[in-house]
Amino acid sequence: MRRITSLAIGLLLLTGCGVQSIPTAENQVEATVAEVTNQYKRRADLIPNLVKTVKGYASHERETLEAVINARANATRVSIDPSNATPEQIQQYQQAQGGLSQALGRLMVVAERYPELKADRNFRELQAQLEGTENRITIARQRHIEAIKDFNNLVTVPPSSWTNSLLYHHDKMAQWALAEAEQEAVEKAPEVEF
Repeated sequence: MRRITSLAIGLLLLTGCGVQSIPTAENQVEATVAEVTNQYKRRADLIPNLVKTVKGYASHERETLEAVINARANATRVSIDPSNATPEQIQQYQQAQGGLSQALGRLMVVAERYPELKADRNFRELQAQLEGTENRITIARQRHIEAIKDFNNLVTVPPSSWTNSLLYHHDKMAQWALAEAEQEAVEKAPEVEF
């Protein structure tokens, strides 16, 4: 009887110490990074139509259009595996996405110079979809940051960190941060001339 009671108490303690919550948190991080990747893919899928629409009105803005096309190609080449991601891989992925964000910002500044383009129904719809996608990316990244924070708390804060030390041996996950290109864009807003 004493052995069964000790076993029951031991199991009860283990269930409250991260045995289930650490793998659950790890799964949540993987799900949130998949959502971030999904939203970036959605943005990449919109770009060819946006570039084609702008090209019809602003064909002499070739340099800007090529920069967007090249940034999109670079961003779609870089992928991330959440279960094996190193801080360097995350940084490389963020830099590629940040470069695309910066190129899209320049494209929108170019679009401001062409009133007939801004009046085009296709352009307005694409711009609205792109803005919606950027909002979805922001929300997905915010959820991913929270999921990483929760996971890191589980693997570093007692009592669940003790379970991690004994059973799992997970290290803290690298947190999502602004890439250098994105940080520049935040610090210096594009200038629009009328």
